[in-house]
Amino acid sequence: MVEGSARGRRTGLAMSRLLVRDLAQVTTPAGVAAPLRGAMLGEVHVVEEAFVLCGEGRIEAVGRMRDLPALDGDVEELDGRGRCAIPGLVDCHTHACFAGDRVEEFSLRAAGASYEELHAAGGGILATVCATRAAGEAGLRASVERHRGWMLAQGTTTFEAKSGYGLDRDTELASLRAIAATGGVPTWLGAHAVPPEFDSADDYLDFALGEVLPEAARIAEAADVFLERGAFDAAQACRYLEACAAAGLALRLHGDQFTEAGAIPLAIELGARSVDHLEATGAAGVAALAASDVVGVLLPASSLFLGRPMPLARALVEAGAAVALATDFNPGSAFCESLPLVCSLACTQLGMSPAQALSACTVNAAHVLGRAGRKGRLAPGYDADLVLLDAPDWRYLAYHLGGPVVAEVIVGGERAR
Repeated sequence: MVEGSARGRRTGLAMSRLLVRDLAQVTTPAGVAAPLRGAMLGEVHVVEEAFVLCGEGRIEAVGRMRDLPALDGDVEELDGRGRCAIPGLVDCHTHACFAGDRVEEFSLRAAGASYEELHAAGGGILATVCATRAAGEAGLRASVERHRGWMLAQGTTTFEAKSGYGLDRDTELASLRAIAATGGVPTWLGAHAVPPEFDSADDYLDFALGEVLPEAARIAEAADVFLERGAFDAAQACRYLEACAAAGLALRLHGDQFTEAGAIPLAIELGARSVDHLEATGAAGVAALAASDVVGVLLPASSLFLGRPMPLARALVEAGAAVALATDFNPGSAFCESLPLVCSLACTQLGMSPAQALSACTVNAAHVLGRAGRKGRLAPGYDADLVLLDAPDWRYLAYHLGGPVVAEVIVGGERAR
């Protein structure tokens, strides 16, 4: 893109204001509430022939070009002709802190092995644990930085990432520090799997809660648990989450991925921020979630990658549940960092509209991370995180399946890509 004037070019001094002008559209979730539910989830506000003015890292104004007032001082101008602006995307569920890969496992699964069979044979999560433990803290930070760059290129300006591939004290804490150091929102997934040096899930939880939680709670913002057959049952998950809540952490759950094992009732009972996956959730779970304040985070890339049923997004939305979308980016079951692709899957596979998908991976995802007052909308006072789409209509975000739709990313009022 061409910057619009001599005064708009950088002069070596820090610039405090950015004007993105002559945009085809500016689109943002409507209203001010969070999370959005029901009909409001599909309400977006579209301004045609528009501008966005950013200053000191925040949005100063959004409006029509014909209403743009004269601007004083040094303003960088970015030509947005032919492009649309949407809020920076928020990925509220990733496992971006890992080392190594699981490409061999991918090949075996393609030949017919199931995820659960691979996990039972020592593959799955535990395969990544070995590589992650060997990486060291510097290696983990380099890994998260690399993955953050991938996500940023796809329009993700805010990302959560979990530990859970260390499952020992040093690597779990190093993982959380690496996530925080690279700008991520750190979640302690201390109850991801039982490492091989422990005889039982209960023995491992004794160690994790006694030896890791006190320091993890000083770094992480939330705690997560994999409540599933072959991982942790509802009683063990409850014990873990209650201890984490007492340490000041917000609560998250992996639940109903393969079986309904009590994740939704437990999430509601404990006041968790979210329960994530929900591929196995039935009608009773849908109704319970809709009557609660817990957000259902849907991960369609994982369903696609594993050949699993898609979560019942339309039923959840119609029942009035709050839903968010995320990538589940990880090396084994969703090697995908693209929220635009997730939006495409939401529209083509989950029965969501483009507007619902946009709100689900902006304002509702920001709510899951405790940031809905700052992230997820293009409105005065919000963080100046924008994505410019190389398209004449904002709905290309979901419409252009796997295409190069993201043209420019702005984070805190600064051009990042």
